[in-house]
Amino acid sequence: MMSDFKKNMHLANRAGFGMSLQQIPAFEQQSTAVLWKQYAQQHEFHPISFNTEQTDIDYTALSKLNATDKKQVQQLNRKRNIEINLNFLNEMVHSEDQLREKMAFFWHGHFASRVINSNFSAHILNEIRKNALGNFRDLLFAVSKAPAMLNFLNNQQNKKGHPNENFAREVMELFTMGRGNYTESDVREAARAFTGWSYDKDAQFLERKKFHDSGSKTFLGRTGNFDGNAILDIILEQPATARFITDKLYRFLVNEQVDQKIVDTLSKDFFDSGYDVRRLLDRVFTAAWFYDSKNVGNKIKSPVELMAGIMRMLPMEIANPENLIVYQKLLGQMLLYPPNVAGWPSGKAWIDSSTLLLRMQIPQIWTGLRPLDLDAQNDDDLDMGMKQSRALAKAYKNPKISIDWAGVEAAFADRDPFELLLQQQPSFGKTLRDSYAGGSRRRTIIEVMSIPEYQLC
Repeated sequence: MMSDFKKNMHLANRAGFGMSLQQIPAFEQQSTAVLWKQYAQQHEFHPISFNTEQTDIDYTALSKLNATDKKQVQQLNRKRNIEINLNFLNEMVHSEDQLREKMAFFWHGHFASRVINSNFSAHILNEIRKNALGNFRDLLFAVSKAPAMLNFLNNQQNKKGHPNENFAREVMELFTMGRGNYTESDVREAARAFTGWSYDKDAQFLERKKFHDSGSKTFLGRTGNFDGNAILDIILEQPATARFITDKLYRFLVNEQVDQKIVDTLSKDFFDSGYDVRRLLDRVFTAAWFYDSKNVGNKIKSPVELMAGIMRMLPMEIANPENLIVYQKLLGQMLLYPPNVAGWPSGKAWIDSSTLLLRMQIPQIWTGLRPLDLDAQNDDDLDMGMKQSRALAKAYKNPKISIDWAGVEAAFADRDPFELLLQQQPSFGKTLRDSYAGGSRRRTIIEVMSIPEYQLC
């Protein structure tokens, strides 16, 4: 039977970004039921912002700028987006509101968008974080009207007589019902309903009435003069929407191999509750099957989960936090920059011959035991046309991270690092475990974080 401590570790990995150093004593003493109440507790919402040069940018006038001025705008946006990225990562690492940030991370990948405009980036991220544990209807409406999403999916080009189907299609295919639950006719009619949905430069949603098609539309078997709000409500009336969301959450929180019977039960309850996300999470995290051995230590950590987990366990000061952007990029998961509207992959997609080696070396690189031997590739889409400077390239190879080793070693005193850091124990025996780490407590901790089993949660 799994101990309460192991259950607590499992819950911390799935409802947050892993156990922090300070949580070790509490995790050894309290029950999982008590821990879940702490995770489920509501906290005051604090939006993420940026401080970098609060200069207002008139994005409607960008086309009139010369090349030099456009480059300056790009550089300013890049700085702001980096700050937003790092602030989001910082919340994952340090926030007591671990459940909110973990679910925000999930929704950030589910409602994937990628825009240059830093105001839009901050706005949609905060809408996601604010609604991450609330009602899925509120979240869907907030994201669907976010300028970042409307821009990313070209709905500002969706006008009466010249509909653009991109936004309408992705809302159904990727955000709500999934393929097979709508027709091409439904896509065309929904696109007509979303005509006129746009935004202004201040990240405010706008309905441009003169561009809206107010004619009759037939969507999912219903006919009326539907606008975008009506389309979203009709989508939410479909049990397929609750099933699609529940299935994806199960894969993220529980197991990539879906238990269809459990998902059927959860999705019906989710639908009947009116899409209450917090209630759905309560059903998952308090269920006995969640703690079955087949669901523990079976998921490959995403790059961001891996980085945040290391940072939670090893309290660190980073001389140049921007270096963390390079590691996100090298590992293939850069916050605010999903590869496409489908978001990031999961599971074994995170592991290949190059990324696995780097993933296993990061604890050694960050603790100064070895240098980084890889170079981040320049990417105009991510770098916004700015090539990496030699100074930055040199800096991330020597990240200048200082770790509170006195605190770490005190917390690990008389405790087995293998038990504290791993959900699955390695196949080799204790004698070998102790010998390859050289007997040093600090070295043992680093080496345990560098074995394949640490990649699992």
